[in-house]
Amino acid sequence: MGIFSRTADIIAANVTDLLDRSEDPAKMIRMIIFEMNETLVEVRASAARTIADQKEMRRHITKLNGMQDSWREKAELALSKDREDLAKAALIEKQKAGDMAERLSAEMTVLDDALKGYEIDIAKLQAKLREARTRQSSINTRLESAENKFRLREMTHGERTKEAFSRFDEMERRVDLAEGRADAMQMGAPPRTLDDEFADLASSDSVDAELAAMKAAAAKKDK
Repeated sequence: MGIFSRTADIIAANVTDLLDRSEDPAKMIRMIIFEMNETLVEVRASAARTIADQKEMRRHITKLNGMQDSWREKAELALSKDREDLAKAALIEKQKAGDMAERLSAEMTVLDDALKGYEIDIAKLQAKLREARTRQSSINTRLESAENKFRLREMTHGERTKEAFSRFDEMERRVDLAEGRADAMQMGAPPRTLDDEFADLASSDSVDAELAAMKAAAAKKDK
């Protein structure tokens, strides 16, 4: 079932009120725009038929006017030949054509009024349609903004984010424990002396020298 039952309903409709009372404004505005477009097409089709009827009537009126002129000429010819009976018959036909032309002219006036009404309705429908499309754009922008806010809030306060940060905290706790164990191993150990530092240097030199000798021996074998 449509929202509107006739063109007047659309013209008198309060789009804002319809949207405020709807549970789904986005769906409602789409329905409103669809029905407005459908009605606009129907009104334009009616206007087109009216214009076509006007053109046809104008042709008939022009033809009837020509017939009146023709019957008048025939009546004049009949009188010039002393045929008053024929002249009278010709004038009767002229009168019939004139009466028909007058009736068509009256109908033309009705069609003119109807066409003016269609023109006014079309202008009002187009204005309503522009209003509805503006509201649709506003609704779409608001919906997009709301969805973006929801996604942002989900990213900053959602369960996945909380879970990720919880894992970070757990990893940091593990690192703290590992560092704590390493620090604990140093507890009670005698402090390193200057001799210990030089001993480490000598040991390092000895290891480097042995490594160099092994490389040299391996090179000789390859040759």
